[in-house]
Amino acid sequence: MNENILTTTPISSLIERNFFIPSYQRGYRWTEQQVKDLLNDITNFSPLPVEKKEEKTWYCLQPIVVKECDSDIKKENYLDQSKTWYEVIDGQQRLTTIYLIGHYINEMWRGEDKDSEIQLNYQTREESTSFLTNLKRNAIKDVDVNTINIDYFHISEAYKTINDWVINKENSRFTKDNFIDKFFNHTKVIWYESIEKDTISIFTRLNSGKIPLTNAELIKALFLNSSNFKGHEEVQLKQLEIASEWDRIEYTLQNDSFWYFINESKNELDTRIEFIFNLMANKPEENDNDYFTFDHFNNKFATFTRDEITNNWAEITTYFQTLEEWFADRELFHKIGYLISFGDKINTIKSLSIDCTKKEFKKKLDNKIKDKVSVQLSKLNYKNASEVRRVLLLHNIQTLLNNKFEDSRFPFDRYKKQNWDIEHINSVAEEMPKSEKHQQDWLTETMEFLDDNKLLKEKSKVYNKDEFEQLFKDIIAYFDKQDYEDETNYISNLVLLDSKTNRGYKNAVYPVKRKTIISKDKSGTFIPICTKNVFMKFYNRKVSQMTFWGEEDRNGYYDDIKTVISNYLPIQIEDINHDKQ
Repeated sequence: MNENILTTTPISSLIERNFFIPSYQRGYRWTEQQVKDLLNDITNFSPLPVEKKEEKTWYCLQPIVVKECDSDIKKENYLDQSKTWYEVIDGQQRLTTIYLIGHYINEMWRGEDKDSEIQLNYQTREESTSFLTNLKRNAIKDVDVNTINIDYFHISEAYKTINDWVINKENSRFTKDNFIDKFFNHTKVIWYESIEKDTISIFTRLNSGKIPLTNAELIKALFLNSSNFKGHEEVQLKQLEIASEWDRIEYTLQNDSFWYFINESKNELDTRIEFIFNLMANKPEENDNDYFTFDHFNNKFATFTRDEITNNWAEITTYFQTLEEWFADRELFHKIGYLISFGDKINTIKSLSIDCTKKEFKKKLDNKIKDKVSVQLSKLNYKNASEVRRVLLLHNIQTLLNNKFEDSRFPFDRYKKQNWDIEHINSVAEEMPKSEKHQQDWLTETMEFLDDNKLLKEKSKVYNKDEFEQLFKDIIAYFDKQDYEDETNYISNLVLLDSKTNRGYKNAVYPVKRKTIISKDKSGTFIPICTKNVFMKFYNRKVSQMTFWGEEDRNGYYDDIKTVISNYLPIQIEDINHDKQ
């Protein structure tokens, strides 16, 4: 053997193998709950029905990492030289539990017709083999718990747990034959056989997370581990090609602009290509099988011929190339990115593209976007945070799209990495600074833009909280120039802003906010284009001053929102009423 071996193997294939548990392994410590969880998972797993057996399904356990023992190790530990022994580097807790379940089936269910069993030999317990084979259930349906040493105690406790679990199942629809079939034929382990000589080094790296054995690493081994190819030399060139393409895909996905275009902010993987594999495997979000995705791809291999490897890899690259094409198309980038931002899944979107032209696909995306903003703009209120956010983000994105002569794109990566608030353009009178220091700071910042002698005079007289509260309301009203109670919470007074910037100028009046936005924009902070336009007064054609956010500003901003996203909005009641006049 010239390379590490990686494959999946059913429990039934382990019963002919012999395992040596070295002294550097910690003793058996699985709890009652861990044993029950494994038994329940096997019982609850449902293989595909007979008519679909060609699709091979199984319940997959985490890896067992081994190395074949050389003659010196076998000699030193009095192991049968005529047999092949595997030193267990990782997974001995699982392996011991598998042994205990198999032993229980032999002892309690098979009578005289017993099957072979896994052979375990613990370096620290010379009598371990005889102890394991002598585990039995006594006449009163109980198991004696061995207290000679801590390892035997936990092993016999686990065996007792198996016995108690079976007794509790006897009055249910549980059947022994069904469980035996699932356990031996539909439960597999990931078998990782290393060729390294230094097993301590392997063990250390595994336990420090430096050999991750993620789904991505395991799938990579399926394509690139030549020991799986059974001597087919012609696949070597294809292996090199796959390795190069693999690196290119991973490199592309490491670009945050691409990654957050297809992803929610919570999705983070060290090896991002695994996300593509999860998509292709249709992995459910809530799935306890850590190796569900590896199972899916392992099922696709039977012979490891060049054609099989080529076809399976082509399926992966075709899937990825579809995502790349969407990313390159500016319109698709924005529309798909918008839908992903509000919970749509990339697989759901991909299903829309099947058997249709690009034009038809874009139309389907438009319809999904319409569902997101099925609102009456005039009624949208600060309290309708979800609907407001969808409208404001769409306004920003469509504003960029409407400029056909620009290549600029909405930075979904920067948007998703930050927390975003819906911020009032004009301040809210109820959000008064609480502490005396914040009150004084607020007045100092505001004074620069305050051009009212009466208010300036009142500012110098502030001595207590009540006086400040009245002055605060007066100043807010001064800058608002409107009946802010009626207008301030509607969409014409709302923008998107990252929470850090927002909370940094909470309660600030319009000109202070404007000054802050300009400063942040200069320093490289991402400010959405429509938020920037608001504070640059781009929506008011007759700008006479930059200090106030008045009625004309609000009307201009509101009209722009309605115009820019009009293709997605339902018929607006206000437009109907206007037509009737």
